[in-house]
Amino acid sequence: MSDPSIRPATSDDWAAIWPIFGDIVAAGETYAYPENLASDDARALWLEPPPGHAVVLEEHGEVLGTAKMGPNRPGRGSHVGTASFMVSPSARGRGVGRRLGEHVVAWHRQHGYTAIQFNAVVETNTAAVALWRSLGFEVIGTVPRAFDSRAHGLVGLQVMHLDLRS
Repeated sequence: MSDPSIRPATSDDWAAIWPIFGDIVAAGETYAYPENLASDDARALWLEPPPGHAVVLEEHGEVLGTAKMGPNRPGRGSHVGTASFMVSPSARGRGVGRRLGEHVVAWHRQHGYTAIQFNAVVETNTAAVALWRSLGFEVIGTVPRAFDSRAHGLVGLQVMHLDLRS
């Protein structure tokens, strides 16, 4: 990537995020969001108010990917973070996911989280599983047949965890 930057997402970015979101959800391989989700409803899920935080990765003004992050649970569970990621199909294989993943880990550390937990990584999403493992995440369990993949049928959802205390 020649000139990528990661910055906080704004409501003005939704016009660039929405096609990425829509394409990924429609593919039926990685997210359990409803396929008929309206743009405004999707925006409310992705661009959460604080303590949620969303970012975009752009290159030469083009949004190539986005991530959202924040506490996994409220109250007594808020010391553990979580995140979700979407990369434009046209930008896959260019390091966008890795850059966003590294940013998310650093953001959680900077904000005092003790760990990051991904609640639902589809086990057949091997590129994501490999990326998260390379960033230090471990699979701590799999919920069998919890995701209905368009291509593979019922597959497991993995819970992945990264301890940030070290």
